[in-house]
Amino acid sequence: MIHAELSPEARARLEAMRRNSTISSIVIAFLVVTLILLVLGYFTLTPFFKDTPVIVTYNASIPAEEVIETKKVSTNTQQKPSAPSSSSAKVIAAATTSNLAIPVPEVETLNPSTDFGNGDDFGDGWGSGGDGGGGGGDFGAIPATMRKRCSKEDRLQRLADTGGNEQCEEAVLKALRWMKKTQNPDGSFNGAKKSAMTGLCLLAFLGHCETPLSEEFGDTVLKAMTYLINLSMKNDGKCADNLADKHWCYEHAICVYALAESATFCKQLNIPVPNLDTATQKSGQFLIDNQHRSGGWDYAYDESGNRGGDVSIAGWHIQALKAMKHTGIDFKNLTSCAKRGLKYLEDKQDTNGGFGYTSKKPLHGYYALTGVGVLCFQMWDKASSSEVRKGVNYIEKNTKLDWGENNDLYAHYYEAQAMMNRGGKEWKHYNGLMRDTILKNQAADGTWLGKKGHGAGQTYHTALCTLMLEVYYRFLPGTGGGH
Repeated sequence: MIHAELSPEARARLEAMRRNSTISSIVIAFLVVTLILLVLGYFTLTPFFKDTPVIVTYNASIPAEEVIETKKVSTNTQQKPSAPSSSSAKVIAAATTSNLAIPVPEVETLNPSTDFGNGDDFGDGWGSGGDGGGGGGDFGAIPATMRKRCSKEDRLQRLADTGGNEQCEEAVLKALRWMKKTQNPDGSFNGAKKSAMTGLCLLAFLGHCETPLSEEFGDTVLKAMTYLINLSMKNDGKCADNLADKHWCYEHAICVYALAESATFCKQLNIPVPNLDTATQKSGQFLIDNQHRSGGWDYAYDESGNRGGDVSIAGWHIQALKAMKHTGIDFKNLTSCAKRGLKYLEDKQDTNGGFGYTSKKPLHGYYALTGVGVLCFQMWDKASSSEVRKGVNYIEKNTKLDWGENNDLYAHYYEAQAMMNRGGKEWKHYNGLMRDTILKNQAADGTWLGKKGHGAGQTYHTALCTLMLEVYYRFLPGTGGGH
């Protein structure tokens, strides 16, 4: 038998092929095992590297002012706001609001009220008031000048420097505590004209630098803000309890004033109140857009009639415009609206310096609206104007404050602000008439009752007098030229 035998060269090539095959098999096996290990490692190790949410806890030893408590306040228009707790700091979360447009009913505007000189121009016995806010010289810059109302020591110093005393501070605190005690569960104040009363009371709290962060009054302030926000959002910017009452323009302007000052405080202090800016913008823009062609504002915001409004209505709106300007919120035509409003007031000033009602003439002998006109010009950087000089001169020569049936807190609250802004001898003279009279007529429970039979009642008069006693630190004196 013949046997085939490989040559040495062929045998060498075969051995090389076997070695290569073995190495390739080992490499492939290694790669497969490595891949399997990587896959297993991925599923095994993923939980160890997965991001997890950070949970923040607070140690009980941390000071209270450093702890932020999450607070949920409903601004849903179908339910009342929940009562916030009395923590010293709050972060507020909102529920979704519903926007329900309620049209303004057509209201026939009859003859103008002839009761203003007695403080009754708001309808149903309502109506004498002040600007209600941080108003004049130091309103807009919380980090600097508003600190003067936010520190008890600074308030007392300002009281001493500007003609007040410690009794003024004590009277204000008594009044604010009465307001807190009598606030309605929904955040409003009073039984009638709740929107306007809530605005005035809220302005009184803000005038003392009480905000949602305040330890004693924070809940009260937050509930009041929430009530006004709900009202604005529900009515598509219209702030009033009864839109069928032609006098609701007063209430709307007061609410806008309060909302705007609230927005300024909360923005500067980083307090997030849901829908506060939205409500302020809606209600403020409505105020601008419904100015009468006369430059004033009329009952029920009637733009078609020939009455053209009156100085009383215009005063609230012009002050609200100033508060709106400080918010940083975008309002269309705000400055031009204010200019038209001041021109309207200019046309109502008589040669003796007094401001009339719908003309240059007073209703009841005394030009009770002079403080309104003077303050509005001061607020809009016209403190040295002839309108202010003549108006201040009229007030100094003619004003009186005899507590009783005929006292007119409407006139005096505006005059207190105007004369404080003026400073100098004019303020010293006026303060001599005002301060002790207001202090001695406060009741033991912290309230004031103004003119006998006035339909506004305790809440209204208490808010006005509180704001009057806050004028010492809400304003920077000496804004008039040469004072």
